[in-house]
Amino acid sequence: MSGESDHTRGSDAALHESGDGIRGTALGTAPVPLSVLDLVTVGAGNTAAGAVRTAVDIARTAERRGFHRYWVAEHHSMPGVASSSPAVLLAHLAAHTERIRLGSGGVMLPNHAPLVIAEQFGTLEAMAPGRVDLGLGRAPGTDCATAAALRRTRQLHEGADEFPQQLAELTRFLDDSFPDGHPYAKIHAVPGPVQATSPGGVQSAHRPPLWLLGSSGFSARLAGSLGLPFAFAHHFSAANTLPALDLYRASFRPSEVLSEPYALIGVAALAAEEEREARRQVMTGALSMVRLRTGRPGLVPSPEEAEAYRFDELERGFVDSWLGNVVHGTPDAVRQGLDDLAKRTGADELMITANAHGGAARLRSYELIADAYGLPRG
Repeated sequence: MSGESDHTRGSDAALHESGDGIRGTALGTAPVPLSVLDLVTVGAGNTAAGAVRTAVDIARTAERRGFHRYWVAEHHSMPGVASSSPAVLLAHLAAHTERIRLGSGGVMLPNHAPLVIAEQFGTLEAMAPGRVDLGLGRAPGTDCATAAALRRTRQLHEGADEFPQQLAELTRFLDDSFPDGHPYAKIHAVPGPVQATSPGGVQSAHRPPLWLLGSSGFSARLAGSLGLPFAFAHHFSAANTLPALDLYRASFRPSEVLSEPYALIGVAALAAEEEREARRQVMTGALSMVRLRTGRPGLVPSPEEAEAYRFDELERGFVDSWLGNVVHGTPDAVRQGLDDLAKRTGADELMITANAHGGAARLRSYELIADAYGLPRG
């Protein structure tokens, strides 16, 4: 059998294992399916090329250990985050993995023309049939000036306010379903369904599932009303997690995609063999967040730099609050923290993001968490 056939068969198997491509399966003793959110962080003394290599290592480790999906998030003008182009990264990761679902967590829809996103993710679907997710956010993923540069407009909130309309347009392009008489009726996203209706055309039946992402109630309500899966950013908006999930479930209307709600939450978690080392590693993320929140974004500092830094009173208050939502410590402690979070929120899936300076610490954390839950070793 050819390599292309083998690849397609593996992708179809991945889709079959996950049922509809949305719901995952909890493995080992995990309370719910576990997944990975990677910001492709760049630490001080490292390069973007090294960060991308680490991203490949993490994705392959996640696949080998039975994590359900691996997502990257769109951010801009942040020196310590090398994930400004999710579609480009996902294409690279698709070439280095075989089964794990790959997706965006998310693409910031107001930054892009819906047709461009449909074309990009149609291309990704052709590269990795049946294992691509399209997660969408309505925030710019950056500061006001950068958002204006991305959109070539001074109306920062214009795109966010039009999010439902942009989402409807994107869905029409993905399904090739503009009605007759619509200005876009003869415009087709390629690769896409139009190829199946062309003479001699054969097209994959798969289409990337749409997810809505949020850190408040807007996308929760919209995802529920449309019957779409919902991903909540608990890792940076923990106070809103329970209200948003309650709103999503209360707003949910069954659809062709889902018969009942399906919500995952992003959670910051890092495990190390010793509690002190875990704390040492997460403090690099804490200092990085302090600098970001005070308008000084940079590379993720080293553990030594974070240890030497003297936080003022306001910064210390922020760090204490931030660390309160980071599950960290020994593998057993992290497992207990994740179990408690799953129980408290009723989340259907936990998507873990590791905040640390170096790739080795992040990779080791995912291995230790997998071991703590008895996930397969691959």
